[in-house]
Amino acid sequence: MARAESLIVSVLLTAMVALGPISTDLYLPSLPAIGRDFGVANAEVQLTLSVFLAGFAVSQLAYGPLSDRFGRRPVILGGLALYLLATLVCAFASGIEMLILARFFQAVGACVGPVLGRAVVRDIYGRERAARMLSYMGMAMAMAPAFGPILGGFLEVWFGWRANFAVLGLFAATTLAAALVTLPETNQWKSPDATRPGHILGNYRALLRHRSYLGYVMVTACTYSGIFSFISGSSFVLIGLLGLTPDVYGFCFAAIVVGYMIGTFLSGRLTVRLGLERMVQIGTAVQVAGGLAGIALYLAGIVTVPGIVGPVMVFMAGTGLAMPNAQAGAIGPFPQMAGSASALLGFFQMGLAALVGIAVGHGSGESALAMMAAIALVSLGGALAYWLVVHPAPRPAAGD
Repeated sequence: MARAESLIVSVLLTAMVALGPISTDLYLPSLPAIGRDFGVANAEVQLTLSVFLAGFAVSQLAYGPLSDRFGRRPVILGGLALYLLATLVCAFASGIEMLILARFFQAVGACVGPVLGRAVVRDIYGRERAARMLSYMGMAMAMAPAFGPILGGFLEVWFGWRANFAVLGLFAATTLAAALVTLPETNQWKSPDATRPGHILGNYRALLRHRSYLGYVMVTACTYSGIFSFISGSSFVLIGLLGLTPDVYGFCFAAIVVGYMIGTFLSGRLTVRLGLERMVQIGTAVQVAGGLAGIALYLAGIVTVPGIVGPVMVFMAGTGLAMPNAQAGAIGPFPQMAGSASALLGFFQMGLAALVGIAVGHGSGESALAMMAAIALVSLGGALAYWLVVHPAPRPAAGD
């Protein structure tokens, strides 16, 4: 086993956290082709995204308590194995119903990475250092959605949509093997009561009564819903309405990820100096600027690739500033139930995003309005959550 703070463990955690985004971003250029192959409408194809988030949301509620009881390592290994099996089913799906079902179980396995990856970081680094580490992990993790749609676009053009799931299976097998060899156990506060229903409900009740936790969860959920609005609608808008090819679409998606990488880089450099609260303030303000710019350009009739991608890049820069700090602010005060805190955060994050994604999916086949309006609305929601819920809450004590 490697040391918990070693570079190899950090790389492994980044790969685990990337399971979620790479599982959606790689096959985004193929969404229109999947619809044509199975003879179904855009809204049905979009369900492969929203059902994935639903599986992500529900399973997190189990992973957190399980890891608080049995440790991070065995739960992570089980989740990665399930992800690998479900991915193989996706690759050989014979209809849209089978693909949707397999995507649900793929999500159940994939969510072990983000949920327990965040908890492991909290185990190792504490509150403020965890925010910095999550920022740098976010910047490195952004390479997945930056290059995922580009690779997925070329795979779609060269081999068809099933090749995307073959690549995901290879990624999963490699990550599982690396976790088996290198990942140590980091949970020093295992609780034999963590999986008792009464204890689980008590933990979640205590978390929901913690004002700053609830506020940071709202910020994170709104922020991620903005990301997922673009994920849900961008291929239908940029490929279906504006006529881009799948490989060119991948480069447009990579451009918005550059905005996220800029935000996470600045967050990693500035969080210790300015504090995570200040970084969330700045990040949500930048998100609002991008969201409002996007809807203003649409209403002005500027429905072009730059008119869509540019404002979303600004929104994503704000996301990189706000989201790692909001996640650390939520989980930081709860070292003895970091798994449960991370799980509940992820449940609300993915649950809200799934609902927003369904709405965007139903409207993105006709215009860009649904996608751009959703980004603007959730950016305002995140800013309001900070100023109305987090900011008035008592500040945690210095240190861990």
